[in-house]
Amino acid sequence: MEYQLLQIMAIGFALALAFGYITHKLGLSSMVGYLVAGFLIGPLTPGFVADYGLAHQLSEVGVILLMFGVGLHFKLDDLIAVKGIAIPGAIAQSTAATVCGIFAGTALGLDLKSSVILGIGLSVAGTVVLLKVLNDNNATNTVHGHAAVGWLVVEDIFTVVVLVLLPLFPALFDIGAATTNYDIIKTILTALLHIAALWILVMWVGGKFVPWILAKVAKTRSQELFILTVLVIAFSTAVISALVFHASFALGAFLGGMVVGKTKVSHEAGAELLPLRDAFSVLFFLSVGMLFVPGFLLQHPLLIVVCLVIVLVVKPLTAIIVVAVLGYSPRTALTVAAGLAQVGEFSFILAQEAKRLNLADDAVYNVIIVCAIISISLNPSIFKKVPNYEKFLKTKKKIWKAMTYITEKKARDRNKNQDLANNLLPAKEILKEKSAIVVGYGPTGKNIVRALCEHNVTPVIIEMNVDTVNHLSSQGQFAIYGNSTKKSILEAAGIEDADYLIITVPSISVTTDTAALAALLNPKTRILVRARFLHSKEHLKQIGVTGIAFEEEEVSKSLTSLLLDDLENQSLLAAASEIANQNND
Repeated sequence: MEYQLLQIMAIGFALALAFGYITHKLGLSSMVGYLVAGFLIGPLTPGFVADYGLAHQLSEVGVILLMFGVGLHFKLDDLIAVKGIAIPGAIAQSTAATVCGIFAGTALGLDLKSSVILGIGLSVAGTVVLLKVLNDNNATNTVHGHAAVGWLVVEDIFTVVVLVLLPLFPALFDIGAATTNYDIIKTILTALLHIAALWILVMWVGGKFVPWILAKVAKTRSQELFILTVLVIAFSTAVISALVFHASFALGAFLGGMVVGKTKVSHEAGAELLPLRDAFSVLFFLSVGMLFVPGFLLQHPLLIVVCLVIVLVVKPLTAIIVVAVLGYSPRTALTVAAGLAQVGEFSFILAQEAKRLNLADDAVYNVIIVCAIISISLNPSIFKKVPNYEKFLKTKKKIWKAMTYITEKKARDRNKNQDLANNLLPAKEILKEKSAIVVGYGPTGKNIVRALCEHNVTPVIIEMNVDTVNHLSSQGQFAIYGNSTKKSILEAAGIEDADYLIITVPSISVTTDTAALAALLNPKTRILVRARFLHSKEHLKQIGVTGIAFEEEEVSKSLTSLLLDDLENQSLLAAASEIANQNND
């Protein structure tokens, strides 16, 4: 009796655990360890050899759950918030990397179809990798992190579109395979009609049925039934997409995730799905690693080097140029560039699908794996050095001036229109009895601004997201675009006359630099800040901070308060129950 399925899961998971742990301890992504584990159970290594066909089917489960999760957490509002940088930036960077990949592939012996797949695969960065480095560096909730995540959302959409159109590539590239151009157009239109029909079925019909069935199941309070319902939705949409509408599993799962994401139980669905998604994603990376051919490194060294240059140099430089031209800060440009200097999970999905459709040869598959392993390994250290890159660029005055020219011009124009810069209208004339400057307009900043307005204090907001500044300005709010650590920005906001400076951003470096500068410009202003850890208290007090809200302290207080309230409620209920029992007796 064959136990291939059990062997793949037992041996594969064990090796993935071992090598994932090793790579994690080395400061690398666990994804690298999973790929190595996959290679070890592949046909090119001694010992146990997994059935690739079976492993590939299991990996499809990982793809479905991964894409369902992407759709589940995809929020159009998140993309709209950073549309000014994410949409044009992602399009420009993806186009540049794709074109470079096509030229590199054709110049080094690949056919056009393989070169196009190679270029697209190199252009897409991994969402999992980006989110990990952002979290590790406490940059997820910064304006720079939001820009990078929005950029990746656009790239994810781009990848989904490519996966949808992938079956059309033979007709587009092999003109001789079709009798007339009419056949090609007919093929494309038929595919687009299938996709449109799938979209209507899932988003419209599913949009009415799915919330109803999830609400019914949620009322049963059965965790098993709820998980089962989410899985049915994920796999049903994926299978219907592939078998009925001739699209990909990935597209159907993505659309199914979007439908569930719009329901009130989306967070619970995501929480329940996460362990399954992570487990089967490991099987996906194992299947990718199984087909890696180490000899490829010796057969095509020049192609690998050129592709690594595209990933580690061309993509980051394109991102820096685009972000600078769009008028965002150098820190945002460097953060986005560092985060995108890698190849991740969606490139694997693209390569596998192209391989299945015979659109790309083994060279494309292997070069993407090599570039992924190397770039993912280097990415955490590249990201950590962003502050060092920024300091270095500041010493290169011409480069720094070029990078900040449009940013400074937009800041001057934006602030001039607000009548807060160049002393066109001093801040003290627009402020009421008490004045306040709020740095950052995230969730905390919004609550602070709302509280100030309720107490008849007109706030001046300093924000690094120019789209947010434009939105606030259209609503009649006084907002300044710029870096709060700069003297000119604080002066434009009216720091000399401000009663309060409230810093809501999580970055301790921004908080420290802004508070120290504000204390020098106006020793009388009261500076209230947000900080993560208690150990920064003494330093912040020394530079003139008046009050500090510590995240770890507030969480401790809140949890303790919740516990005491619950204990008190339980005691009251127990006492009431005892009294009721005595009365009954």
